[in-house]
Amino acid sequence: MSNPSQPSERARQMRDKAQELEQAAQHAMDPAERQRLTDKALRIREKSEQVNGRGSGTMDPM
Repeated sequence: MSNPSQPSERARQMRDKAQELEQAAQHAMDPAERQRLTDKALRIREKSEQVNGRGSGTMDPM
């Protein structure tokens, strides 16, 4: 039997990392660095949706 919370834990970690990158981008002085961080955060968010399904991190399942 597999652990059903493992994919959602991985997706949560990815979303947390994306948020950290977005915050770093907001504080970056160099526009190129800001764009790089923002792009990386977007890619991580997209990948987290693929791992655990679209919208799975925004609402608690009922």
